[in-house]
Amino acid sequence: MVEEESREFPAALAAALAGGFDYDDGDGVDFEPFPEFLSAGETAEWFRAWTGNPEVDGACFRVFGQDGTGGYAAFWLVREGRGLVEQPVVFMGSEGENGVISRDLADFLWLLAGGVGPWEAGAGYEAEGEPRPDAAREAVAERFAPGRRRAPAEVVADAGAEFPGFDEELMGLPVSNRRVLGD
Repeated sequence: MVEEESREFPAALAAALAGGFDYDDGDGVDFEPFPEFLSAGETAEWFRAWTGNPEVDGACFRVFGQDGTGGYAAFWLVREGRGLVEQPVVFMGSEGENGVISRDLADFLWLLAGGVGPWEAGAGYEAEGEPRPDAAREAVAERFAPGRRRAPAEVVADAGAEFPGFDEELMGLPVSNRRVLGD
């Protein structure tokens, strides 16, 4: 459960999120990192509202930021017995842009270094134009994930291939309780 764990970000994530992101009137990265992980109570409240299902608690997510419309980026605690930094990163958007966007924190660092944020990765950024690499975040990725450099498209494709059922799992919640996204 989240409350039993530190709400403090791992050093690599904190370094990558430091300084925030420049939205640049829609040409930058649409991401607003939180100062720490949401608490278990905040996560449960959000996940119940997001799904419309009062029976779920979202305990398998460690939420660390949002886009401008309120979609959340989080670690998805799906790998049994593995540490937080080895868990995939997901994006759950307010308009149904759901997906696993990186296989782990190292890949997420390279996604950010490539100029792609959680929303852009979840929404299919290639349709929005070319991402602009971020030199400061590239330095963070080199420091914490040397030898793992990959293009954003590769990071997202590999994450989707490893976890193809994420969207179906979310949408598999009882229909009578699930709110239709965008309503």
